Amino acid sequence: FSALFGTPLAATVFAIMVISIGVLYHVALYPSLLAALVAYGVSVRLGVEPTRFTVAVPDQSVGMFVRVAALGVLCALVSILFCKLMHGAGHLMKRIKNPWLRVICGGFAVIALTWVFGTDYNGAGMDVIERAMTGQADSWAWLWKLAFTAVTIGCGFKGGGVVPSFFVGATFGCVFGGLLGLPPAFAAAVGLVAVFCGAVNCPIASVILSVELFGAGGMAYFAAACAISYLLSGYCGL
Repeated sequence: FSALFGTPLAATVFAIMVISIGVLYHVALYPSLLAALVAYGVSVRLGVEPTRFTVAVPDQSVGMFVRVAALGVLCALVSILFCKLMHGAGHLMKRIKNPWLRVICGGFAVIALTWVFGTDYNGAGMDVIERAMTGQADSWAWLWKLAFTAVTIGCGFKGGGVVPSFFVGATFGCVFGGLLGLPPAFAAAVGLVAVFCGAVNCPIASVILSVELFGAGGMAYFAAACAISYLLSGYCGL
């Protein structure tokens, strides 16, 4: 996590929280921090640029907090949908007992989806996330990414849920945050951390992630959205 995104503090807290949701393993703080810093240092020395976004944060006001809270509620629902689809697709695909046949069916399904919707939803999709951070996102990009990810992992291909949650959150926030009256780029940032928080149930790590990715200027907004997403997402989690 630290090496990929250049976020050693968020990676450290994520590691000591995600082992058992609701329990903070203080004994793991030093080794996790050391591992995260070493990984971050090695990746930087090898030319991997840390992931950073420049997003204009609105002035704090009651109305803006209400809008961010509303987006947090929607992001909680999206995170629940994300987790349900990921788990449901895996259970559904296991009805195909032969793993080779399962993978072949999944491969053809991804090919068909790519032929219909294009290549934006293959791979990490960091270019799409970057566009969302400038306020540009297709209306249903978040839903198509959910479908691509659920089919791919459900059929037996290997991958994680962190980067897809970034993609889904950023594109969803950009579109629906704009409808709530939030600046689309800022809403994309809020959506990214709030959907991630709802999907992994690690609110403190999510707030720290927001600071490392977007700076500390909007931390109060990000913390509010993460708290609401964490509260409403319940026991759903990747």
